[in-house]
Amino acid sequence: MSAGLADLSLAELRRALRARETTALAVTEAVLARVQERDRRVHAFATVTAEAALTAARAADAALARGNAGPLAGLPVAVKDLMAVEGVVRTNGSMAFEGDAPASTDATVVSRLRAAGAVVVGTT
Repeated sequence: MSAGLADLSLAELRRALRARETTALAVTEAVLARVQERDRRVHAFATVTAEAALTAARAADAALARGNAGPLAGLPVAVKDLMAVEGVVRTNGSMAFEGDAPASTDATVVSRLRAAGAVVVGTT
């Protein structure tokens, strides 16, 4: 199932993750590879949080294995750059803010996504 993981809808990914046909780690790796491949051309991402995403994917896989995963467990999401993501500089879409300090906490919406098991792959 690894071929084409980045092409599946969130509903398809959720079903495959719950059925253990794939892993959150495999999904995240596929999405990060797609971002690396395409973002050079489209420049959609302000920041890619690959290491944090891979760590979150492993945690989602563990939660899925235990049977106590949140409703978004293992699903990759990108967060709008207007929202604070812990450890990431929020540029608000402007190079004028690129030198600002990274956020010390997540915005509420990001915290809720993470609590539901979503894997934040970066900011757009």
